[in-house]
Amino acid sequence: MLTIADISKRYGHKELLKSASLQINDRDRVGLVGPNGAGKSTLFNMILKEESPDSGDIAVQKGMRVGFLPQESAPVGEETVLELATSISPEFVEIKKQIEAMEAGHEHEDWEDDLHGRFEELGGYEIEPKAKRILAGLAFREKDFERPAKELSGGWVMRAHLARLLVMEPDLLMLDEPTNHLDLHSLLWFQEYLKGYSGAILLISHDREFLNQLVTSIVEIRQCQLIRYRGNYEKYLEERKAREDQHLAAYRNQQKEIDRMMSFVDRFRAKNTKASQAQSKLKQIEKMEKIEAPIIENQRISFSFPQPGRSGLRVIRLSQIEQAYGSNVVYSGLDFEIERGQKIVLVGPNGAGKSTLLKILAGVLEFQKGEREPGYNVEVGYFSQYRVDMLDEKRSVLDEALDTRMQVTEESVRTLLGCFLFSGDDVFKAVGVLSGGEKTRLALVKMLLNPPNLLLMDEPTTHLDMASIDALTVALNQYQGTLVFISHDVYFIRSVAKEVVHVNDGVLTSYKGDYDYYLYKSDAESARSGLTAGAEEPKAKAVKKSREELKRQKREEAEKRQALSKRRKKHQEAVDRLEKEIEGLEAKLKELTEELEKPDTYEQAGKAMELNRDLMAVTDDLEEKQAAWEKAAMELEAIQ
Repeated sequence: MLTIADISKRYGHKELLKSASLQINDRDRVGLVGPNGAGKSTLFNMILKEESPDSGDIAVQKGMRVGFLPQESAPVGEETVLELATSISPEFVEIKKQIEAMEAGHEHEDWEDDLHGRFEELGGYEIEPKAKRILAGLAFREKDFERPAKELSGGWVMRAHLARLLVMEPDLLMLDEPTNHLDLHSLLWFQEYLKGYSGAILLISHDREFLNQLVTSIVEIRQCQLIRYRGNYEKYLEERKAREDQHLAAYRNQQKEIDRMMSFVDRFRAKNTKASQAQSKLKQIEKMEKIEAPIIENQRISFSFPQPGRSGLRVIRLSQIEQAYGSNVVYSGLDFEIERGQKIVLVGPNGAGKSTLLKILAGVLEFQKGEREPGYNVEVGYFSQYRVDMLDEKRSVLDEALDTRMQVTEESVRTLLGCFLFSGDDVFKAVGVLSGGEKTRLALVKMLLNPPNLLLMDEPTTHLDMASIDALTVALNQYQGTLVFISHDVYFIRSVAKEVVHVNDGVLTSYKGDYDYYLYKSDAESARSGLTAGAEEPKAKAVKKSREELKRQKREEAEKRQALSKRRKKHQEAVDRLEKEIEGLEAKLKELTEELEKPDTYEQAGKAMELNRDLMAVTDDLEEKQAAWEKAAMELEAIQ
């Protein structure tokens, strides 16, 4: 299908590829890995004919269709979500428009039969039902199908483009970090869908579990070569280590032999009786095929991270918390306590309340009833809050990172920034021009350089490559404070979490062991499914309950069953109300933006500053309403 033969590519003084070759065949499942800047995206661009190799050739089988999903953004026009998902080719879109125009005008053309025939050849009558099934798998609701795609957030636009590619079914599907914009349930659906995909897949992903579940070979860009390893990501790590050990042993043995021969030469070259033998040894060394010295790559950063001040033993306590979104009761009578030094991952189904719990712990979400009691000398850091509030967009990346109360050197800060993909002149970029992913990475750097003693993180590995995830893992393993986090990256969870709390139906079940202990105790089918599995109370030593607490719990469960029958109607009302509020906020946002674009706005003293303040307030309110709407809509769909 795809043949890459002896290609070389250089940018200035940096050589990315040198006489590199690769063959991809039908139904291959290939993961492309390598450090940032190794040339993964460049290789993708050359396969897509957007760049050319300096030498060598890339040959694509005649008639082969290639589909590509970029990492960050993809174009969108005036089409609806369903129209975007069904736009499998320009020809298909054009024929569909012509047929719709004829049907609307009730006209009969001589070539109408040919048009319908070609439409049927392209699978036209099967495309829309297929697109709807795929959109549903990626968590779109039916009411979203006719919504203009340009109204969606960037992440949902990427999902719609992913749906388009899956509907199109190209012979070679190329994906660059496809899981970045997926929630856990969509990721699991997508993973299973790709297992049965009919074409070949070439993907870049930081999600080790995704690679382990999907790929049958790994191609590593290393020392300007494309090195192929059979098996998934774990097998690749094992085989690469074995190859490295063999290479190092062969190199050392050869160096010993050369040293032995050179010792003979140095000893006897000046003696007439041995001079000829010494010269022979020299020639033997010269003719020897030298084994190149192995490059020992430091996979983990060497950095001593600043540590937070010590808190009291009890870090935070939640007592009798009640929290609901409209008629959707998330928590009722919740008790939860965290002690110093715990490193807890929250797992459970989507919509169970993990993010809500994290926000309540952080103090950024007001709950209806109950008490939140931080312990002595507790300083709370909430990762999403850092991303929004702590970055000064006028500063450079380096200046923003250096703005910390801790004693750090510029050299150490630049080293850490490099681990999070800010290298070279990137550190002098203004924060305001960074993408969302870049701001996330910079916020992580700031947090690691000035950590609170209670750290709350929601999906911190999104937008990170594998090296950055390793750097974050090292930092959190050194971290001496208290950590609670949510993640669907199994590798990251296994590397960091020491305890697991399962969240489901308003109940927290604590597992006093690492993630593998939790998988064993919960009888999870796989490491990934364990993130959404239900917890069985008898198998986990849950928080001890008094007789009064058990009575209260039974009473609350009876009340929940009664409330469930009323949710359907009230939930629809909540969704409708939020949609109207969002429409009003979007109109206000447009109005404020138009005012800021007018030149005379800046002629009135303080007018622009006032409008900017209003714009920020509306933006924050809109984000909050959209999050509440997404949650309410998902819950409504589950009820229906």
